[in-house]
Amino acid sequence: MAIAFTTEEKARITRVLLDAGEELFTTQGLKKTSLEELVAPAGIAKGSFYSFFDSKESLYLEIMLRRAPKVAAHIAAALDDPPGEESLVAVMHAITGVLTGDPLYRRLLTRPDELEMVTRRVGPEQIARVAPQVITPLLDHLAAGQRSGVVVADIPPETLVGVIRGVGLIVLNRDRFGPAYEAVLEATIRTLARGMLT
Repeated sequence: MAIAFTTEEKARITRVLLDAGEELFTTQGLKKTSLEELVAPAGIAKGSFYSFFDSKESLYLEIMLRRAPKVAAHIAAALDDPPGEESLVAVMHAITGVLTGDPLYRRLLTRPDELEMVTRRVGPEQIARVAPQVITPLLDHLAAGQRSGVVVADIPPETLVGVIRGVGLIVLNRDRFGPAYEAVLEATIRTLARGMLT
């Protein structure tokens, strides 16, 4: 027999599940996180989990959506200046800041299999709900730069976003650069930014 939760209980349990999921998914990943671990802090049975989320993957998606505004705000601050070398450099520094300061998004980039698992379960259209907050402002910024003749126009903005995301590879492999890491990161960012300009 299903337990009927009050509105207040539902809100509290949802918050606890989101918090527990964020911590567990960040530290041990989607596969290794069990339903028992997720529901224990909320004090509910495993079966009751499905009154709140369809699957662990749908919980993961909600955590991504909950964190997206913070990530988007971090990147959006770099988009305040008109398109150009300094704004592109600022965007790439913002992205490296997310990678070094946000363990969940760093995990998503270093373990793409987890994002694939979430995408398979919830569908690409649900994953696409994150893009308007994080990617769309950057696409708009690059497109504005192309319209003004500052950013190269023969490469689609989506491809340029991929180029910008490439700087994350330096961050994720920082141990390979040793003491030269900061200089390599800065030179990579500056070179990529200049390469995207007309």
